[in-house]
Amino acid sequence: MSNLLLEDKVFEGVDYRTTRFEVGEYESCRFVNCVFANGDLSETKFLECTFENCDLSMVHVAKTSCQEVVFKNCKMLGLRFDMCNNLLLSFSFTNCILDYASFFKLKVKNTQLKDCKLQEVDFVESDLTGSTFSNCDLTSARFENTVLENVDFRTATNYSLNPDLNKLAKAKFALAARN
Repeated sequence: MSNLLLEDKVFEGVDYRTTRFEVGEYESCRFVNCVFANGDLSETKFLECTFENCDLSMVHVAKTSCQEVVFKNCKMLGLRFDMCNNLLLSFSFTNCILDYASFFKLKVKNTQLKDCKLQEVDFVESDLTGSTFSNCDLTSARFENTVLENVDFRTATNYSLNPDLNKLAKAKFALAARN
């Protein structure tokens, strides 16, 4: 990892497909309308950063640190969060497209996901204790040997969970409507 340290910077409208992204430590930075698609953010540290209206589809994130990172209105197709540095890993997502992403074996307790599309996302063997899926579409998302204790699914849609294959203690679900 380089010695680059950037604090409180705003990066707006940068297309990192044509502009080199500098590996380093980013603290309290904002990335707005940036394109990272198919790029490489490996070994970068993001602390209390915000990504707004960014395309992070298929970005490489090997050993990337994300601590208290906020993603809003981002496209993040196929992102392999399971390749991130899992030490203090924490983030939230609002109105993001995370289709085909992987959280395989990650401990991401208390993660907030609101108005997100999470089709075919891999949550196998992850720990999502205390997380919330508010108005999220979980079509074909995979949950197996997943810790879902105290998870709120009340407004989530299109999910399928096998209670014999997951830990569901105190998870919250909406009751099916009766006709």
